[in-house]
Amino acid sequence: MANTKSAAKRAKQAEQRRQHNVALRSRMRTTIKKVTKALDSGSVAEAAAAFKASAASLDSMVNKGLTHRNKAARHKSRLNKAIKKLASAAPGSEAVATKKTATRKTAGKKKVVKKTAAKKS
Repeated sequence: MANTKSAAKRAKQAEQRRQHNVALRSRMRTTIKKVTKALDSGSVAEAAAAFKASAASLDSMVNKGLTHRNKAARHKSRLNKAIKKLASAAPGSEAVATKKTATRKTAGKKKVVKKTAAKKS
């Protein structure tokens, strides 16, 4: 039990934040399960659509600090690999090209290269 009003408030806020994070983490896991379910059913288009939503959800959770960026990248990589394997195994179906999404905040920024002037000798 908190001894001060401010400590009681922080405890209450921490519990609210924890419950919010639990809900978001559950939503993230659900999106991953939807992709695996679509893969098990054998539907490439359905799996690709679910993967797109799942990748966005994973990236969102990384930006919120709920999961590590490497974990999100690992999930996306494995799901994408499974979708491509299913697409190549399915006869007569088009290969669905899925684009990798960046999980880092700086991934979209361009690096600036400074040019140095050559000295005349």
